[in-house]
Amino acid sequence: MSRSEWRHWTKKTIALIIFSLVVNHLAASHSFLDGESYRFPLVGFLFTIIFAIVVSIIADFNFKFYKQKYFSKKVEITSIAKFATSTLGYISIIYIPINILLGVFVDGKVRLYFTLVGLLITLLICVIFIALLYAKSLYDLYKTSISDAQITIENGPKIKKISYEYIACFYSNNKIVFTVQSDGSSIVTDFTLNELEEKVNNQLFFRANRQFIIHKDAVDEIEKIENGKLRIRLKNLIQNDVFSEITISRYKRKAFIDWYK
Repeated sequence: MSRSEWRHWTKKTIALIIFSLVVNHLAASHSFLDGESYRFPLVGFLFTIIFAIVVSIIADFNFKFYKQKYFSKKVEITSIAKFATSTLGYISIIYIPINILLGVFVDGKVRLYFTLVGLLITLLICVIFIALLYAKSLYDLYKTSISDAQITIENGPKIKKISYEYIACFYSNNKIVFTVQSDGSSIVTDFTLNELEEKVNNQLFFRANRQFIIHKDAVDEIEKIENGKLRIRLKNLIQNDVFSEITISRYKRKAFIDWYK
């Protein structure tokens, strides 16, 4: 493993040990450090370590999947919620049958009520544990997705990478899609606007209408016009009459305002 990977796993190991120590010392009164009958909760500590390793493996595989499919393009509340929910779902799939089997082998009984209560408590603890493990990674991905991210523009045999910060908008004219850069220059692209809408970060870009996808930093002025519509004016550095009438319909008005704010 590389040095960065070693640091990554070292941080996770330290977080795991601290988390296990805290949980097991708070789980029972005889585990309180100031108690007269204090004894180190060795069994609980080891069980928590093993269970947390399993949870870490599940969460890590799922995080890599979401990072490749979703987080590399955009990090938003919806995708984070899906990651957390699916991870907890996989943990539940493993937890329930194992708990039932343990109950059968230990005393020959299946206590569904205690299994469900234990599952809820376990999932609550897992939410905290997963948040501790991935909060910084998600924040770093978010910062990257809105600053350093690039898109590869293809135009026939030519391929060019452009950072988001240098893109003012994408627009379609006579079925040809152009990438307009911040300096006003434009590049023809082989993408359709629908394909670009799926590729770019929707925290920075907004599909204004059938003709335009605009970058938040390129917006210079928003004007309210008739029938609840909005007229968007881009910054002066984009010298082209095509951009003088970018209209947001009344159906998209709220979504645009929420995005822009």
